[in-house]
Amino acid sequence: MPDATQDAAARILAAVRAIPRGQVAGYGEVARRAGLPGRARLAARVLSQNTDRTLPWHRVLRADGRIAFPEGSAGYREQCQRLRAEGVAVVDGRVRRELMADAHGDLDAMVWGPPPR
Repeated sequence: MPDATQDAAARILAAVRAIPRGQVAGYGEVARRAGLPGRARLAARVLSQNTDRTLPWHRVLRADGRIAFPEGSAGYREQCQRLRAEGVAVVDGRVRRELMADAHGDLDAMVWGPPPR
């Protein structure tokens, strides 16, 4: 892996590690926090190649708040289970911001906009 690619991957992994327990971020938000705005697909690729079992990869979702794994797959089930274990409400494969605790509302607003009325 070239140095620039390794540096970008390291920054993305650091951004994922910085997501607090019980909170989530989209791939695009992770890329932005890593100093790589517009590189959501790179963030997804780096996470897909990750082998570090301690990385909180389960806190990263698609921009629409959905789990990226196919519904019913082992990855889908594991991500749902891990998120729920942290108190994140997951309904039909999507994080439900209106069901999340107030402490998590600010991050959701940054990632997906204001809560529905």
